[in-house]
Amino acid sequence: MGLDGDHFCLELEDGTKPSGNDLGLEKEPKTIAIEDAVKVLLQGLGEDVNREGIKKTPLRVAKALREGTRGYKQKVKDIVQGALFPEVGLRDRVGHAGGAGGLVIVRDLDMFSYCESCLLPFQVKCHVGYVPSGEQVVGLSKLSRVADIFAKRLQDPQRLADEVCSALHLGINPAGVAVILQCWHIHFPNLESVFHDAKHQGWITLLVSSGSGVFENENADAWCDFLGLLKFRGVTADRILTRDSEKKSWCPSYSSSVAKGSSELIAPNPRMVAAIASILGSLGEDSRKELLETPSHFVRWLMNFQNTELEMKFNGFTCGIKDVLKPNGECSHNHQQLHAELSLSFWSQCEHHLLPFHGVVHIGYMCPEGFNPIEKSLLQSIVHFYGFKLQVQERLTRQIAETVSSILGGEAWQ
Repeated sequence: MGLDGDHFCLELEDGTKPSGNDLGLEKEPKTIAIEDAVKVLLQGLGEDVNREGIKKTPLRVAKALREGTRGYKQKVKDIVQGALFPEVGLRDRVGHAGGAGGLVIVRDLDMFSYCESCLLPFQVKCHVGYVPSGEQVVGLSKLSRVADIFAKRLQDPQRLADEVCSALHLGINPAGVAVILQCWHIHFPNLESVFHDAKHQGWITLLVSSGSGVFENENADAWCDFLGLLKFRGVTADRILTRDSEKKSWCPSYSSSVAKGSSELIAPNPRMVAAIASILGSLGEDSRKELLETPSHFVRWLMNFQNTELEMKFNGFTCGIKDVLKPNGECSHNHQQLHAELSLSFWSQCEHHLLPFHGVVHIGYMCPEGFNPIEKSLLQSIVHFYGFKLQVQERLTRQIAETVSSILGGEAWQ
């Protein structure tokens, strides 16, 4: 950022300048309201909102949420109406696109949406097919844009599939529409379980479908044709979740609250809950029943990254750290051996956007010959200690390396 007279000259990392719409978005009342709510969340975590690393976090979060929910302001008819064309070669209601019996399909539309139960983003791969009625077809690119309108809202996978299916059926007036969504929701462990569950599964997957017209019956021949074109993508009829079982296995926050019951759950910070409720209103949502518990779910999850509790546990765990390196025979400080622990899982929260990230850590270190290597459980605890905070990956890497090095009194590589 540079100054030119009385005007700011903004430039992004790739050299491009933000559009006027981006600059205007920052000054809109809804953006400012979300910024204020995010500051409440950061303060609830015990963070200094003026700290250099998170000073711009409220604005970043506000812009990301507004962009990720822009579908509330978009209309399907604005996309579809100008992209409907008579079917080429139409004869006896059968055209080149398949007519009354054929199938038009677009596969592998990559999208993301926000889970309405916990406000965490989830990934979506969308497959759309429709059978023309013998009158008109729509440009293929419009199928993706229509699906994206509904993805860019707070969503539930089954409702997302239903809304895309219904909108396309009304907009194109085909003989039938089929939609299949492959969804991935991050399954973030809580603070207590992460130290005990080394095999925690990071993602929950879900496969849902919706159909209209000739696809309304799940056993119709049209579904066999559609699924036959998707079988190499891992989509089969027996893997599609039924509507009755969807809520039991999708959102981890929802499942956790149902399993524990309201009496076992710790009441979240009321100011933070109110802040999330205000964000929902600023995004264009109302008080529909599916969102009643969303603020509490999000706050409970966010409190995993409050530093105080974890530091107390870590300090207690490492009080005997001087005894980590134990000799296993004749020792030689003149000879060093290389030891490594690979694929130690970590879970963290980006301090710039308040979004989760996770992966694995590989640690290598030199240890005097004749000493036992550091136990894997200690290295994993160190990783979790620094991971369960608001972080950036560069600082996370440095902190882990410095801690291991201090234990050894030597050097560590990561």
